[in-house]
Amino acid sequence: MPAAAQHRRTRLARTLVVAATGAAVLALPLIGSTSASAATTASATTAATTTAGYTNNLDGWIRESLAIMAEKGIPGTYNGIYRNIMRESSGNPNAINLWDSNAAAGIPSKGLLQVIDPTFAAYHVAGTAYDPYDPVANITAACNYAAHRYGSIDNVFGAY
Repeated sequence: MPAAAQHRRTRLARTLVVAATGAAVLALPLIGSTSASAATTASATTAATTTAGYTNNLDGWIRESLAIMAEKGIPGTYNGIYRNIMRESSGNPNAINLWDSNAAAGIPSKGLLQVIDPTFAAYHVAGTAYDPYDPVANITAACNYAAHRYGSIDNVFGAY
C-alpha cells in the first residue's frame, strides 16, 4: 500500500475511534438510567419555566423581558440584550461587582446587567419583581434605563 494511502487510512481510523469514543461518552449518562430518574427529569423540565411560561434560563428571561418591554414601549432586541449580559455578568443572575467605584461607594452593581440599586429603583418596570437579582426585572429595568440614556440597549457597547 502506498504511503499516502496508508496515512489516509490511519487518519480515518483515528477519526472513527475519536467519534466512537465521543458517542460512548455521550451514551454514558443513559447507562443505568431508571424510570425514577426519567420521571425526575420530566418533572424538573416542567418546573423549569417561569410563571409567565418562558423557560427559566437566560433565553427565557430575555424573551420574557422583551415581551414586557414591547407592552411598555421600551426598545431593544434579543441580540442587544444578550451581548450586554455576556459582557456584564456572563449570564449569572447573581453576579455582583464588589470592586469598582460603585462598590466602593456602597452601591455595588448587581444581576445580569449589573444595575446599581438607585438605577434599578428609578427604572423598575411595573409588573416585574422588585428585586435587582430577579433576571427579568433586572433586564427590563436596565433596558428601560438604557432607552432613556442611550435610546436603546442596542446602542450600549461598554459599561453604562
